[in-house]
Amino acid sequence: MTVAGFSTPAPDVALDALFVPFASGELRWPEDGRVLFLRARDGFRLRELARPGWLCVQGFKPFAEALQRSGLNVGEVATDERFPLVLVLPPRQRDEMRALFAQALKFVAPGGVVLACVPNAEGAKSAEGDLMRLAGPLRSVSKHKCRVFWTKPGAPVDVAVRDEWLALDAPREIAPGLVSRPGLFAWNRIDAASALLAEHLPDDLHGRVADLGAGYGYLSTQVVARCPRVTALDLYEAEARALEPARVNLAKAVADCGREIAVATHWHDVTRGLPQRYDAIVSNPPFHQGRADLPDLGRAFIGAAADALLPHGRLWLVANRHLPYEATLAERFGIVRAVTVQAGFKIIEASGVRT
Repeated sequence: MTVAGFSTPAPDVALDALFVPFASGELRWPEDGRVLFLRARDGFRLRELARPGWLCVQGFKPFAEALQRSGLNVGEVATDERFPLVLVLPPRQRDEMRALFAQALKFVAPGGVVLACVPNAEGAKSAEGDLMRLAGPLRSVSKHKCRVFWTKPGAPVDVAVRDEWLALDAPREIAPGLVSRPGLFAWNRIDAASALLAEHLPDDLHGRVADLGAGYGYLSTQVVARCPRVTALDLYEAEARALEPARVNLAKAVADCGREIAVATHWHDVTRGLPQRYDAIVSNPPFHQGRADLPDLGRAFIGAAADALLPHGRLWLVANRHLPYEATLAERFGIVRAVTVQAGFKIIEASGVRT
């Protein structure tokens, strides 16, 4: 499986294990061929089995684009749609996972089945217990160090719990003036690295600015608050679930600053480049995908920033101290300055883009 051009170190065992009940004959595919796949991920078995009646839902842009490149149908579920089979690859965060199970049971047709798979090391037992709480006794098998479990056809759903868990995905206040939602990066707090970068942002940043890998928008709100000469701000984030809280947070920040700023949020994979040029870019780039450490992801963010900056443009970056970004920065910028190193993080300003 690849993420934005970078290979993850292990095969997607959860995706492979998910289909075991069909290979063993314990489950059969729906006669009408309609399947909903929540948090779908591309892989050989999926490409082999998927049919035109399948709908894949995936909010992480690199994963969604990988599915589309494989010819799979990617989109959103209509409110009144129901499917005889709903497949789920649950996330790790508990509230986010519970909300996803509630969505699966909302969209399954009467007499239909919800099927999920979770690696044993990522909370399979708890996940199975949560789905059981919603839909009663389950069937299950173990394969590839994963737990595969599914509801019985026509299982009665605890509607009260389902509706309670659906609400867990709604944006919620995590600090005065800031909202977020479960499962986003540092979703229930202000990330320490981003806070450190915010403290050091110069007040002379001006013109059009971009925030790369912006999450729920904390750093963008600080650009608005601390940099009075910024006239436009573009927020780029690959996780679609982050965009709603980011819009809310940006709208409040602009209202509080008392001046007009053109702001926009973009569901976008930064590693594929940016569509505009900028006077300045700020970023706390990601360097993990799941448990995998991917410093090349941060390097790709630096490359995308260099390509998008105007000749006079500046990059303000924060990263964990151990990450080896200096060589990439030196290749792409004429001036690289270490602003501060503290609390395990480093802040770097880079300018003089090399063409």
